[in-house]
Amino acid sequence: MSADFPFLNSTAIIDVENLSPFKEYAWDFEKDCFIYDGDGNHILLEGNEALKVWIYKALRTERFSYLAYSWRYGIELHKFIGKVMGVKERRSELKRTLIETLMVNPYIRSIDKIEFTETEHANDLQIDISLTTVYGELEI
Repeated sequence: MSADFPFLNSTAIIDVENLSPFKEYAWDFEKDCFIYDGDGNHILLEGNEALKVWIYKALRTERFSYLAYSWRYGIELHKFIGKVMGVKERRSELKRTLIETLMVNPYIRSIDKIEFTETEHANDLQIDISLTTVYGELEI
């Protein structure tokens, strides 16, 4: 245990060089459900394809709302409801929240760019995220 950081112990540090391959079950993003093969079995994805599923689910899961998940998993969007903020302040806070949500995953090395685009619907916002994972670059 470090004298400078007594709250950290050596088991909490993740060795990113020795991570096992990242795996997730295939997900149909349009229908919002699992994808199965012809025999009714889950399809298993690895690498960046699996990370796309993890990111999608993390961004759709409100943090602290489900006992099945760690308190580190998910996003905190409820804090934006009813809060009066300017557009720049809201986007800055949303960007910080997105980074905080995604960077808990040890397979994600960096968030390289987050772009906000207005859509034709007044209350909708498209968010494009460029990130670097242990497998390379990924666009979400």
